[in-house]
Amino acid sequence: MTMNTRKLGSQGLEVSALGLGCMGMSEFYSGRNEAEAIATIHRALELGVTLLDTADMYGPFTNEILVGKAIADRRDRVVLATKFGNVRGRNGEFLGIRGDADYVRQACDASLKRLGVDHIDLYYQHRVDPDTPIEETVGAMADLVQAGKVRYLGLSEAAPDTIRRAHAVHPITALQTEYSLWSRDPEDEILPTVRELGIGYVAYSPLGRGFLTGQIRHIEDLAEDDHRRNSPRFQGENVQKNLDLVAEIEKMAREKNCTPSQLALAWLLAQGEDIVPIPGTKKRTRLEENVAALDVQITAEDCARIDRILPPGAAAGERYAAPQMQALNR
Repeated sequence: MTMNTRKLGSQGLEVSALGLGCMGMSEFYSGRNEAEAIATIHRALELGVTLLDTADMYGPFTNEILVGKAIADRRDRVVLATKFGNVRGRNGEFLGIRGDADYVRQACDASLKRLGVDHIDLYYQHRVDPDTPIEETVGAMADLVQAGKVRYLGLSEAAPDTIRRAHAVHPITALQTEYSLWSRDPEDEILPTVRELGIGYVAYSPLGRGFLTGQIRHIEDLAEDDHRRNSPRFQGENVQKNLDLVAEIEKMAREKNCTPSQLALAWLLAQGEDIVPIPGTKKRTRLEENVAALDVQITAEDCARIDRILPPGAAAGERYAAPQMQALNR
């Protein structure tokens, strides 16, 4: 396996074709182990993965510290991405969304300190603040670029019009939203918009929060503190409907002599050279499995078959519970 690189946006940022999502190393998923998490980050860098994705809210705050510790002696090998905007308290409580200029500056300085670095390579607004004009938010982010604290700007879960307005203030390098075999909504408007503007696309949850791995059969398979228990796609009748879809992907993966995860990632990589998936994992074994997806060849016939199995909208249930859905695509 040779790690390829891909260009994100039109401003010169180049990253590995697959990134690493670090969120689960600190929160939302069970079975966390800091030593294994750091070993996983180090192994990712050995395999040629350069893009590491974190956020201030993960932990909260502890994931940036963990990532900073892992890269302290190898900063020059990393394209470091983090995010601001989802405000949380010290006890983990969610306190809303902020994008005002003062908060942007405060959040960036706090992230730099936790990460132990002098600049952030890719800085995202994690969720759009409906009470602050995007022009103010991106203007403040642009000031961070001028100050040398940030190299490139990104948005997450922003609507097409918001993306256009933001890009008019300062070039946006990457747009991050959920995209996978069972979350194909971006194909309607988001992908055409970013491609028109020359913005790269970073796909989070490319394995459907683990569902596309084929490892989850019942909600009881998830630990009590696993946030996926709150996801509509893992609940009630939706579980069996989604398992039926995954069974077809598993069958196809067996025919191609790969795992369902590798098939799902290979399909996503085949959707365009401007797409960079960031599968998250806490373990080296899963990381190595994911990276091996780069060797899986996807043909036009494969894509047509997948379109029949999992067309847009096929997954049962919303991506998030109702309160979180309100913060998307705005």
